[in-house]
Amino acid sequence: MSEVIEAYPLSWPAGWRRTPADARTRARFNRREQQYSSASQITWTRKRELTVADSIARTQTALESMGLARDDVVISTNLPTRLDGMPRSGAAAPADPGAAVYWTHGKATRCMAIDRYDTVAGNLAAIAATLEHMRAIDRHGGAEILDRAFTGFTALPQPEQWWQVLGVTSRASRDEIDAAYRRLAMEHHPDRGGNDSEMARINGARDQGYEATA
Repeated sequence: MSEVIEAYPLSWPAGWRRTPADARTRARFNRREQQYSSASQITWTRKRELTVADSIARTQTALESMGLARDDVVISTNLPTRLDGMPRSGAAAPADPGAAVYWTHGKATRCMAIDRYDTVAGNLAAIAATLEHMRAIDRHGGAEILDRAFTGFTALPQPEQWWQVLGVTSRASRDEIDAAYRRLAMEHHPDRGGNDSEMARINGARDQGYEATA
């Protein structure tokens, strides 16, 4: 994937409308589990709410059915990531439960993002379900329709993030932010041959970085 898209924090696609927090609802996705009682020798099915891990698995299965390798996919949420880059189950629920999935199709980066539900697991499960329903179009011979539908999910260019301006990671400490700022200021300050607009861009990135690490 040529564009740098963060798995954490959430990289919401530019220009996509957000759902207000008070308009979000609880998702109705669930997982069926077989239960067995050795005492009564009775088997029954129980429904339980999906976990983040369940929803990640569903999303990965849907994407793999599209022929996508896991290295070509970024699942982005406000949950800290595991070593493999996937959202971490068991972490505290973030205030913004939105989820976005990015993948490459030819030379284009495409995405699907949902935040209508009040949990990360619910929004990821919704993405997985949507991808599966769209894949059904292909199974019924609608490959061209499917391609046109996915064209609507082409990712717009991402707005520049403060850490990209400073050349650090999104998890940079305040000391790292200061060091990067001093280096860039020495290079771009108007008194040293730089220009006001670039210096303002660097100042703004530093201030956003401070807010993120406060």
